[in-house]
Formats: sequence, C-alpha cells, structure tokens
Amino acid sequence: MMQVTLWGTRGSLASPGPETAVHGGNTACVEVRGAAGTVLILDAGTGIRRLGATLPSATRRVDLLLTHLHMDHIQGLGFFAPLYDENMEVHVWGPASTTLSLRTRLSRYLSPPFFPVHLRDLACCLTLHEVPCGDFTIGPFHVSSAMVCHPGPTVGYRIETAEATLTYLSDHEPALGVRSFPDAPEWTSGYGLAKHADLLIHDAQYTSAEYPAHAGWGHSSVEHALRFAALADVAHLVPFHHDPAHSDQDIERIFAQAIATLRPTFAVTPAAEGATFALGQYGASKVAGRS
Repeated sequence: MMQVTLWGTRGSLASPGPETAVHGGNTACVEVRGAAGTVLILDAGTGIRRLGATLPSATRRVDLLLTHLHMDHIQGLGFFAPLYDENMEVHVWGPASTTLSLRTRLSRYLSPPFFPVHLRDLACCLTLHEVPCGDFTIGPFHVSSAMVCHPGPTVGYRIETAEATLTYLSDHEPALGVRSFPDAPEWTSGYGLAKHADLLIHDAQYTSAEYPAHAGWGHSSVEHALRFAALADVAHLVPFHHDPAHSDQDIERIFAQAIATLRPTFAVTPAAEGATFALGQYGASKVAGRS
C-alpha cells in the first residue's frame, strides 16, 4: 500500500487567501508513505512546514526528493523541523548543475542573506544524493528519476511498489516545440516515467489561452496535461502546480470545461491541499480531503 498526501499544490508563488482555501495556497510538497512507515517527500515548497510538524515522533528517517531548485520548490526547506533534530536521518535527493554540486546549490539558499542558518550547521544527520543516478530503493519503494523538460536541471520521479506506481512531474512542459502535441511517445519528455502509472501528479498551470504567452517557462496547459496522461495511459491524473492567479472557482471552471471537451477515459482530480490517495492492488482511490 502507498498513501499519497498533498501538502502544497500551488505553482510559482504561495498564494494563501480565502479565494484559494479549497485547492490550497502552499507551493509544491507531496508526502508518500509506505505501510511500514517509510516516508518520502516530493519537493520542499511552503507546504513542507506543516508536514514536518505532523510526522510521528518515532520517525527516524525521511527522504526528500527534489525535482529542481527553483524557489517555489525549496522555500519551505529551512522550516522543515526534522532538519533541526539530531536524532533524525535526512536524505535529500536532487539534481546538480553542469558546474555546481547539489550541496553547493542548496548552500546558496540555506545561508545568508536568504536564510539565517547554514546548510552545514543543521543538526540532523544529513546525506545528499545527486539525481538522476539510476534506480534506487528506499524501504518498499523502487525509485526511478530522469531529466524532464523545464528550465534548469529538473527531474521527474517514478515511485513503484509491488502493487502500485506513482509518477510525479510537478514542473513539466512536454509540449514545448511540438507542432502537434502529443508527438510519438519515444520523443515525449517524461513518457517513460509516466507510462501506465496508477497515479500521475502533473503540472497543469495554464489554460490553453494563457499558454502561448508562457511557452518556454517550463509548464503545461490543462489540455497538455490531459493529453499527456492519455498518451501515457495512466489510470488517474491529479493536475498540479495551479497558477497563483487562479482562484478555486477558476480551477473548478477550467477543469470542468477541459474534461467536457476532451472526455478523458481516466479519472481526473484537480489537486487540493489535504487530499490523500491510497494506491494498492486496485489502483488509486481518493480516501480523504476535499472533493
């Protein structure tokens, strides 16, 4: 069994307020929990602060999988309580650049003037791993990573157990430069990670009308996300990384229109903070959170 909880669903900039209370204003953060208590965290946006405060006291290891180091995906890192616990083992997985190591890149954020605490001074037992690095195993989870289409070094993740598969492509623009999307699978960014996933969490920041003005920014339109999910033959799509300017009413309207037009054959649940999905023998089902 794999339990997936959304702690931050917003893209680019945190946008708290009454108009985003349903789908949430915190930036990207997703918890993946195994049956025996193994904890993976996908990205360290502002949602990670609340997640860190809810971890069971018996937890002694956490693995944080960063897709990339844009600010909205690491802004909560310095407020993640396990980093200051000397009894906690924290493994951070993320991409280096062509010239800088992951440690050097993270140290630029976790140091003045951006943050008062240096990475080197964190109390936890911290281990850094650079990705993509081939497949690796954490508890019951088999993890694959690969570079995907987004400005700067950016990876997507595929997390598998014997019973279920989750794919996380939070910031992803597979339609960039494609005359008619989708193209052939073998030429489509992220396809290998997403193929036949039980649950796909995928960037869907823009409407079709908004996308042309933002082409090359590294994000998908809602239509692109739906078409990518169809190409990958996934069972359940969770559109993610909502634009900070989109209210809850906007999101509901945008997705209702897109679903009515494209008529996907798979389940579609726009990401909402607090939503939990259970992945197991019978695929992915939403078990908690707002409808």
